[in-house]
Amino acid sequence: MTKITKVHARQVLDSRGNPTVEVDITTEKGFGRAIVPSGASTGAHEAVELRDGDNTKYLGKGVLNAVKNINEIIAPKVIGLDSNEQEKIDRLMIDLDGTENKSTLGANAILAVSIASARATANENNIMLYRHLNPKANLIPMPMMNVINGGAHADSGLEIQEFMIMPASAETFSEALRMGAEVFHHLKAILKESKHSVSVGDEGGFAPKLQSNEEALEYLIKAITRAKYRPWDDIKIALDVAANEFYSDGKYHIKIDGKKEQLHSGDLTSYYDMLIRKYPIVSIEDPMAEDDWNGFKKLMEKTEGSIQIVGDDLFVTNTKRIRQGITDEVANAVLIKLNQIGTITETLEAIKLAHSVDWNCIISHRSGETEDTTIADFAVATNAGQIKTGSLSRTDRIAKYNQLLRIEEQLGKNAIFAGEGK
Repeated sequence: MTKITKVHARQVLDSRGNPTVEVDITTEKGFGRAIVPSGASTGAHEAVELRDGDNTKYLGKGVLNAVKNINEIIAPKVIGLDSNEQEKIDRLMIDLDGTENKSTLGANAILAVSIASARATANENNIMLYRHLNPKANLIPMPMMNVINGGAHADSGLEIQEFMIMPASAETFSEALRMGAEVFHHLKAILKESKHSVSVGDEGGFAPKLQSNEEALEYLIKAITRAKYRPWDDIKIALDVAANEFYSDGKYHIKIDGKKEQLHSGDLTSYYDMLIRKYPIVSIEDPMAEDDWNGFKKLMEKTEGSIQIVGDDLFVTNTKRIRQGITDEVANAVLIKLNQIGTITETLEAIKLAHSVDWNCIISHRSGETEDTTIADFAVATNAGQIKTGSLSRTDRIAKYNQLLRIEEQLGKNAIFAGEGK
């Protein structure tokens, strides 16, 4: 038995200086702590992140109500339960909340307890979290490194939110991390030479003020080449478009060749097709707005499965929306964010559903991150094969990479890296 003896929540800060929820769970022989992240580019269909709304404190972004819900409502119900009974604890909190989107207690409150419970069990058994979640896990994910920030993550003026690199030819995670870091530092040098700012955005990538999304891609190619890697073969590119951010009045407002255009989804599909042909792009996330199912379907038909089409705001880690996406054939991959749905149990169900039809899953951070490394362990435990956790700067991002290095070291010769180099 790993009986829960104490639950305590507090308000702490995330990587953007905004409040978030931290929970400590104490068991008879163990202890677990979890901090939940927070997104900037959030989908309308996500579970509710409870904020206080008191503009006299933290500009209304306080989470003291979520903390109170844990300490006064959730804690009395879970104390005495076995922390190893993950699904039982998660279902109890879902029932306590009683809403479809966790708006009563807050998904941030529920998720913190869910993760802390898992961590307490892992610590009581003196094992890493990934081994607690899946003792047979050995697949280390391919990192998708966000080296140029745009959209809601920076004031660069770029519509596309994330320009990511994937070290495809690496044989190990540690090699992939080195390759990514080398490209990152060469990119910094090239931007400085071109008199661009090398300050970073929310996710640690550079945020230069560029004339177009294509210019950002050109800088990536230059950095990859200067690092003595080959575009297409060694390093590939992934985009998180986050099209919600530039969609209004039924049209997509995006700069092409320096000129602002208003495009319907069919025209936007043609634009992506041009980029895919010109650059080593193998994955596009949220290419259309969160309810533009037809737009997603058009792009799937156009690309014929040649690249990864990822639903984030489209699916919000929700099995109902993923199931619809499978039926309508609008994507072939799902971005997985624990705080979009609010519990470990529901997140695992979303991954299981996606894997049942051979869709890819990408475990993802949020723009407001913390020192918590749960998603690194979670990516390994679920055999996801891909992880998004930001750039090669800011400790809130690097913490996840460092945890994956530890996991790879612990697995030793049993570690399998999800790259193309083996």
